[in-house]
Amino acid sequence: MPFELPPLPYDYAALEPHIDEQTLHVHHDKHHQTYVDKANAALAGSEWANATPDEILRNLGKLPDDRRTAARNHVGGHANHTFYWESMGPGKGGEPSGALASAIEEAFGDLAGFEQAFTDASVNHFGSGWSWLVHDGSTLKVISTHDQESPLSSGLTPLLTCDVWEHAYYLKYQNRRPDYVAAWRNVVNWDKVAERLS
Repeated sequence: MPFELPPLPYDYAALEPHIDEQTLHVHHDKHHQTYVDKANAALAGSEWANATPDEILRNLGKLPDDRRTAARNHVGGHANHTFYWESMGPGKGGEPSGALASAIEEAFGDLAGFEQAFTDASVNHFGSGWSWLVHDGSTLKVISTHDQESPLSSGLTPLLTCDVWEHAYYLKYQNRRPDYVAAWRNVVNWDKVAERLS
């Protein structure tokens, strides 16, 4: 079954003033839709046409050479954006609690240590990509990936992501990526992150 663009899990204006309505319209309706369309074209007629994005990204090495790069870019773009929308929510932000808070403390010392590591990964990533909180099977880590690469392809379990492609923030923040990352923290859906960890 072909991939489809999922609706945003909230209204386009729901993340204001941190993530603006105009950016969400362009980012979701144009950029994400293009990844969906190109992912479908890349896999059409192949044995992978009906696989889930996660199955494809975990098994990129098994895809034929002539489809692998397109799948990494476009299936990755579709999966990463879907994950990103769900990582945010209106009225969210704040701090993690319970098992998630404990895991963050164990891995980073405290929440401030995690926030510094995540901010550094986001702000200092060269070019287009993503910053992630992942579980590597034993502990939490902060990583960044280039373009539309997914942690799934490296055997990691993603828990949270921030899109640091310029199209994610340029209409509102222009070249001020640190301001965008600081604002993004105000809409992090910690409940969703905790659900992913469990």
